[in-house]
Amino acid sequence: MGSRTASSPNCRNPCLTMHQPWASLLVHGIKRIEGRSWAAPIRGRLWIHAAGKIPEPDTIKAMEDFYREIYAVDGITDLKFPEHYPVSRLLGCVDVAGCITCEELVNWDAVPQSVRLEGQTPFCWLCESPQKLVIPFEMRGYQGVYNLEKKIYEAAVRGLTSVSPPLPVAFPLPNPVDRFSLKPCSLTSSSKGDEEESSLLEATVAANKFSKKTSHGAK
Repeated sequence: MGSRTASSPNCRNPCLTMHQPWASLLVHGIKRIEGRSWAAPIRGRLWIHAAGKIPEPDTIKAMEDFYREIYAVDGITDLKFPEHYPVSRLLGCVDVAGCITCEELVNWDAVPQSVRLEGQTPFCWLCESPQKLVIPFEMRGYQGVYNLEKKIYEAAVRGLTSVSPPLPVAFPLPNPVDRFSLKPCSLTSSSKGDEEESSLLEATVAANKFSKKTSHGAK
């Protein structure tokens, strides 16, 4: 991955480089939350590029097991994972609907419980409407959110195909006319019954055991 940083909200075609298997899991709609130590600087389409590091088989297995665990909470037990996890490739895109804190996400009753269990980092980028490239493009990546080169964008946008996520999610905006309204501290914590809180805590503990074994993309 290159060393150039361009985390600017003014990127016309913003792109984010991620390690595998997280990059493919996001583009295939299995992963809905991209966790970062910094708030998302953009809204709307975000292109996803896979870094050059080949993922270890144990890492792939751990993350696939992690998602099996959390989707099972919502009654989904037949997940279709990517057949391959290509590296140094532009894979597709997602729409960033908003960005909230981990505390807000785990207490947000408007989204499925499995989504809440993905909250593992200070800031949670809320990703929906995944699309993948029929043929991933080989390209170099950079740190941060950077602008996709015009010639790559023009070729990539013609090669997108829709994805059918195992549990489609549309994140509701607090203010439908303000696309930046879903931001840190924009949600109020909701109260939960003791039984639901206990169930969520148990599932969170189970989910955490997988995330501690692996690194989570380029921060």
